Amino acid sequence: MASAAARTAAKKLTIGMIPADGIGREVLPAAQRAIEALGSSIPKPTFVPLLAGFELFTRTGQALPEETVDSLKHECNAAMFGAVSSPSRKVTGYSSPIVALRKKLDLYANVRPVKSVDGTSGRKVDMVIVRENTECLYIKEETQTTTPAGKEARATRLITERASRRIGQMAFEIALNRPNRHLTIVHKSNVLSVTDGLFRETVRAVPTLPGVDGRYDAVTVDEQLVDSMVYRMFREPEVFDVAVAPNMYGDIISDAAAALVGSLGLVPSVNAGDSFVMGEPVHGSAPDIVGKSIANPIAAIRSAAMLLSHLGHHDAAKRIDDAVDSVLREGQVLTPDLGGKSTTEEVTEAVVKRI
Repeated sequence: MASAAARTAAKKLTIGMIPADGIGREVLPAAQRAIEALGSSIPKPTFVPLLAGFELFTRTGQALPEETVDSLKHECNAAMFGAVSSPSRKVTGYSSPIVALRKKLDLYANVRPVKSVDGTSGRKVDMVIVRENTECLYIKEETQTTTPAGKEARATRLITERASRRIGQMAFEIALNRPNRHLTIVHKSNVLSVTDGLFRETVRAVPTLPGVDGRYDAVTVDEQLVDSMVYRMFREPEVFDVAVAPNMYGDIISDAAAALVGSLGLVPSVNAGDSFVMGEPVHGSAPDIVGKSIANPIAAIRSAAMLLSHLGHHDAAKRIDDAVDSVLREGQVLTPDLGGKSTTEEVTEAVVKRI
C-alpha cells in the first residue's frame, strides 16, 4: 500500500469492531479469531466493540453514532466493518454509515483483490481493483422536482483532481509492487467527457508529478471503458492486473469480478487512507441467510489479513491467507455458497487450526 501506515509495522493493534447489520455480526467474530490465532507474532490486539448500521438507526435514529467515530479517531488505529443493510428506498434521516465512515476518516481508497486459489478449479484470476472512495455519485446530492411531464430526478456527480490524483498514486504504487506491473484506468469518458475525462487525465499524469522522478517507469498503463471492462473481465480475466476506477464503477466491477472466483463470500477489501485502515468484506448483509450459520467468513478473514498487511505485519497476514488457501484447496469444509455444507463456525475453525 502507498500510505505511511504500511511502511513500518504498527507497534499497537487497537481494532474497532463494527459488525453493523445482518451477517456482519456472524463473520466479524471469525476475523477476530483469525487475528487472535496469530499469537505473539503480532502485538497483542485489543478489540473495541462499536455500533453502526441501519438496524441501529431503526432503534435509535442514528446510523453512525459520534461515539463510534470518536473512538475510531482517538482510541483505535484500525477497524473492521461487517456489513450494512442500506435500504433501496429513501428513508428520511438515514445515510449509509460505511459511506460516512469513509469520508469522516478520509479512507479515500477501497482496495479489493480478486484472486483464484492455485490448485482449485476455475480460471486463473489475480487482479486488484482500486476504487476511489469519497466522491462520484456517492456524495448523495440528489433532487427531485415535479414538471408538467411528471417527476424529474437529478444527481450531482463530483470528480476532483485531488481525489483522482491520490487514488491514482495509490494504484500506481500497488501496480509497482506486483509482478506484472500493469495498470488499467477504467472510465466512460467517451460519454462523460468532463468528469471521467478529468479522472482519466489526472491518473495518467501521476508519473509526471513533481518528485516522482521515474518511479513508475516500469508500470505499463492502458485504459478500458467501463462497459467493455466488465465484458473483458469475464472473457479474459487473466489480462488484468491492477484496475483503478471512480467510486461507482469500482463498486460495480469489483462485485462483478467476485463471480470469477466463485462467491462474494471470498472477496475482501480494505478502506485505506494515509493514517487509518478499515477492513471490510465485499459482501452485503445477506438478510436471507441471517441466523442460519451458513455465512461464508472467508471474506472477513481475508479482510483482516489485508488490514494487518497494511499495518506492516506482512508475515502474519500471509499466515492467514495461506491458511485460507489450504482450506479452499482441500475443499472439504466449505459453506453452501461454494457448494459445501459446512457452517460459518466450522469454516472458521478449519482456518484457525491452519494458522
